[in-house]
Amino acid sequence: MPRPPIPLNALLCLDLYATSRAVIKAYRPLLDALGLTYPQYLVMVALWEAGPLGVKELSERLSLDSGTLSPLLKRLEAMKLVTRTRDTHDERSVTIALTESGRALQEKSYAVSEGIACLFALKPEDARSLQTTLREISQRMDAAG
Repeated sequence: MPRPPIPLNALLCLDLYATSRAVIKAYRPLLDALGLTYPQYLVMVALWEAGPLGVKELSERLSLDSGTLSPLLKRLEAMKLVTRTRDTHDERSVTIALTESGRALQEKSYAVSEGIACLFALKPEDARSLQTTLREISQRMDAAG
């Protein structure tokens, strides 16, 4: 006799997927004010925090492969928010740096973080706990292949 199907409401992956979509949807109107998409915003946050960065390091920080990251960087460069500079000693190495316009956008970005924090409505300690749990799951999934 075949086993019964696993009910949808028992699948953690469905909840993670639905939550991810809802969060990205909530970001959209906030990011429209900056003229950025959600992935572009993540690139900018990484550069505001630690830029300039090599493409490889940026890729690792964002958990994005170069095939996904390269078009994002080209678009941000076309928007005059970042520059891409090839290393003179190793042409395979590209450094991404903020332009003045890119740095100036950081001040406006605080409204995005504040707006999302209000929508999450989590106590700081609950947010940190959730973040820890999600990172642990991600690491386990990455390790599994």
